[in-house]
Amino acid sequence: MNIGPFILANSFFVAPMAGVTDRPFRQLCKKLGAGYAVSEMVTSRPDLWNTLKTSRRANHEGEPGPIAVQIAGTEPLMMGEAAAYNIDRGAQIIDINMGCPAKKVCNKWAGSALMQDETLALSIVAAVVAVCAPRGVPVTLKMRTGWCQSQKNAVVLARAAERAGVQMITVHGRTREQGYGGQAEYDTIAAVKAAVGVPVVANGDIDTPEKARQVLAATQADAVMIGRAAQGRPWIFREMAHFMATGTQLAPPLVAEVKHLLLDHLQDHYALYGEFSGVRTARKHIGWYVKSLPGGEDFRARMNLIEDCGRQASAVADFFDGLNEQSDRIPKLVANSLADDKKQQRETAA
Repeated sequence: MNIGPFILANSFFVAPMAGVTDRPFRQLCKKLGAGYAVSEMVTSRPDLWNTLKTSRRANHEGEPGPIAVQIAGTEPLMMGEAAAYNIDRGAQIIDINMGCPAKKVCNKWAGSALMQDETLALSIVAAVVAVCAPRGVPVTLKMRTGWCQSQKNAVVLARAAERAGVQMITVHGRTREQGYGGQAEYDTIAAVKAAVGVPVVANGDIDTPEKARQVLAATQADAVMIGRAAQGRPWIFREMAHFMATGTQLAPPLVAEVKHLLLDHLQDHYALYGEFSGVRTARKHIGWYVKSLPGGEDFRARMNLIEDCGRQASAVADFFDGLNEQSDRIPKLVANSLADDKKQQRETAA
């Protein structure tokens, strides 16, 4: 599969999630088999570009390509400027956010709120393509099926976006009104795939290799995008690739491997965020890893009281050493429940 000049390793992608898919997490997922990863969304507001939050999101040092950056906003000119800003900082693909359902985004008419105003949405697409095309940078689009059940316009927008120059379209199988409730539906994604010639990516509730195969067959999509199911389980991408290639399940990872993966992840995380923020923002990642493990809930409660990076990493190492004495492999049912932590879902997935 290609996006513009870029040939992707496989069809299993990491979804953009605010506060989650930072550079260390993207690098880890790519290392564990993801064929493509999109950054957490970067604001189009120039007055925020010099903030620490945005500078971290625009940091791609050492990240293997292609580097894809998602931008969010409501003003076509500003979105074009945001595309240029991120290209100057290493972005090789620009993704337009029309899928985030968070109130703090939609209340400003960004994210999935743009699907209510097709004229504005397509003006933004045109402005971003106008900036990116001369520089050889592909533009992609992530959206939902529509604003609500009575306003499902994904097919209409997808066709228009393709005509405007978008080179890949990702569809989350829910309306904005649904948030992350209920179940994702894939008929709309199949309809989008049938309506356009560019690659289409299916997103929503894909949490196992079997589900990935089912969704690819049902939608005829070119790829699947994984969000919440990769939290604390970044090896899901190699599990999917193995299953699609062989039809057999890959054995769960060794406890010792997960220990080293998480400790390496933490060191990269601390290096990006520093001591004060690093120890705090790492807690959610550690929590996802240990949530379904024996003794994981008690450990998470204790770990959340630690305010030193070195002590936090040591506590993680000790936890996994203790786990390794009980079993050499991670239990099979380690995937996070997609019904859990609704607040985190609302805040992160874009």
